[in-house]
Amino acid sequence: MEETKVEERIDNFLEHLSIEKGYSPNTLSAYRIDLTQFIDYLMALAQGRRWVWAGVEKPDIISYIMHLKEERQYASSTVARKVAAIKSFFHFLWREGHISDDPTAALDSPRVEKRLPRVISFGEVKSLLAQPGKEGGAKGLRDHALLHLLYATGMRASEVVSLNLDDLNLASASVRCWGKGSKERIIPIHAQAVEALREYMERGRREFLKPENPGERALFLNQRGGRLTRQGLWLIVKGYVKEAGLPEGVTPHTLRHSFATHMLDGDADLINVQQLLGHASVSTTQIYTHVSSERLREVYDRSHPRAKD
Repeated sequence: MEETKVEERIDNFLEHLSIEKGYSPNTLSAYRIDLTQFIDYLMALAQGRRWVWAGVEKPDIISYIMHLKEERQYASSTVARKVAAIKSFFHFLWREGHISDDPTAALDSPRVEKRLPRVISFGEVKSLLAQPGKEGGAKGLRDHALLHLLYATGMRASEVVSLNLDDLNLASASVRCWGKGSKERIIPIHAQAVEALREYMERGRREFLKPENPGERALFLNQRGGRLTRQGLWLIVKGYVKEAGLPEGVTPHTLRHSFATHMLDGDADLINVQQLLGHASVSTTQIYTHVSSERLREVYDRSHPRAKD
């Protein structure tokens, strides 16, 4: 198959996911990488011979899955995502009439090993939130507001950096968030986070604005006066994690996990936590009940006199 034809089919598929399904740019980028990797494998398998999508069969895909697991040694979650991209792609080709049979129709998705999300204690969260205050200035105000918002709402890093000024409502102590699939949700913010955001808005944000772009609408700005990126947010959190003496593996997503777990520890309803996190299914949120159970077990074993025998 000609290379341009391969790329054209992928472009059509990703355009469909963007327009019809509302997939985020990050997901589309991941799918493109996954499909390109799969095509590279098929081309190596063909050894220079011409091939077409209609000639790809189920054993070829199973062989690729084994290649990912055994030779590339990808985690089960990564393999599952790559297979999901392939299955979705072939279903699209079949529905559009490019192939007569879908080789993935009877293909089982790889089993994903469920790992409990990493959380940190409330004491460790307080230590992390205290770090930006030591820095002072506009950067300290921004980072203080940023960390407070992450933990106050459980928002994803991508959701936080996508916020615009109009999404924040300090009067009602809430933020409007656009999650996966462009689904909107309104999340309440506690008083301490509101105060941190107000200080940033009144005394910090204007210091980041540049004369050439005074009308920038992004809530959180970088040193160049533009929208803070996910990578920028990750580096900010990483720096304060180190200053607070927390484990290296603590990331913005750790704060999301910790938010959910601490809410459930505080007797929040599972459905409410699901809505706050923007999970499509409550089954996704239920993993945090297991985390709470693990924490409860640790307290029990540490505290009950007979558990120490």
